Amino acid sequence: MTEDWSAVAEAMNARAAELALKQKELATRSGVSLAIVREMQQGKIQRRRNPRTLEALSIALDWHPQHLSAVLQGKTPPETETAEPAATDPLVPLLNTIIRELRGLRAQVGTLTSRIDEESRRKD
Repeated sequence: MTEDWSAVAEAMNARAAELALKQKELATRSGVSLAIVREMQQGKIQRRRNPRTLEALSIALDWHPQHLSAVLQGKTPPETETAEPAATDPLVPLLNTIIRELRGLRAQVGTLTSRIDEESRRKD
């Protein structure tokens, strides 16, 4: 199965423009590093990404969590489900913020773990 990273870049760029989101805002909303957001939006570095990265970016772009994964695989993205009762619940935005923060922390821990592993290998 081929992966179309340029389609992901196009989709991200179009949606970010539609929502008037700058790269830094998208990185903050998604918990994905600014460097990765840049790489993905530029489409120059096409490498496999953690599915959670695509999910976090999809959610930050107000899409279904599997939207970018579907675009990557050349499939039709799933529709975002809108639930009226949840939209009016004042806790939903707060919980979404907490989820984004947790994803960001998870990404940072992963980055730090990778750096520690690299340093350990260099010393050996």
